[in-house]
Amino acid sequence: MTPGPLGNGSMSSTFLLSGIPGLEHMHIWISLPLCLMYLVSILGNCTILFIIKTEPSLHEPMYLFLSMLALTDLGLSLCTLPTVLGIFWVGARDISHDACFTQLFFIHCLSFLESSVLLSMAFDRFVAICRPLHYASILTHTVIVRIGLASLGRSVALIFPLPFMLKRFPYCGSLVLSHSYCLHQEVMKLACADIKANSIYGMFVIVSTVGVDSLLILFSYALILRTVLSIASRAERLKALNTCVSHISAVLLFYTPMIGLSVIHRFGKQAPHLVQVVMGFVYLLFPPVMNPIVYSVKTKQIRDRVTHAFCN
Repeated sequence: MTPGPLGNGSMSSTFLLSGIPGLEHMHIWISLPLCLMYLVSILGNCTILFIIKTEPSLHEPMYLFLSMLALTDLGLSLCTLPTVLGIFWVGARDISHDACFTQLFFIHCLSFLESSVLLSMAFDRFVAICRPLHYASILTHTVIVRIGLASLGRSVALIFPLPFMLKRFPYCGSLVLSHSYCLHQEVMKLACADIKANSIYGMFVIVSTVGVDSLLILFSYALILRTVLSIASRAERLKALNTCVSHISAVLLFYTPMIGLSVIHRFGKQAPHLVQVVMGFVYLLFPPVMNPIVYSVKTKQIRDRVTHAFCN
């Protein structure tokens, strides 16, 4: 039985996560498609990682960046799976402050890491199309490792202060979160204190990661488009653009729900609660589920290896 809201003077050491409001009696049935999505995400991304690792011909920059994307998506799925299935299977809504802060650290860190990986993949496409003769000399394995470490370092450095900024607050009143997992923008609103510093820092992190990355991705594709339009052969133009389709799909799958959820949390106070919940699931589950499918369908080398693996 769910405890009621605490009085203004009461304090609690736990938050309450939420499933889908009004459909609690159907949670066990709703868990079936959620389980299927988690299964597809975990198996799909593990398959991509296995194929790239075991196939020497795929040890190229494009596929090494793809393995980073798959690893990030796998991490995102695994860090939300326990609380989501806990709620929908057994109604386990309570989560301690420390567990909540740890979960939101990994969710935000991996989300911003994915943004960095998508930017790196845009740079890979830019070099491959605009500087094809220098591709191998620019994107060496050493450079790729440095890009990966820099992306991880940026995400960890920017997100690391958030749990400590939240931990210093007292929490009182109704400690019910809107989602089945913890997010910084939600937890800080439950604090009985001035959250202006958290709000400003949160906006700074979003602008300096997702904002900068998305602008640089757009700039990369503007340069790519200019180069492609200068190619005389129509067949060659289509071939060049076709190598970008999977990456463009991954960019749209990631940024569209992220921007939508951020807008709803900050400006859509009148939006139905169900919209927030659904958008939250789309934001965290849709990219990890769809990215392996998109790359398996649109990338011939991956598609051939997947077909070969399952047919044998």
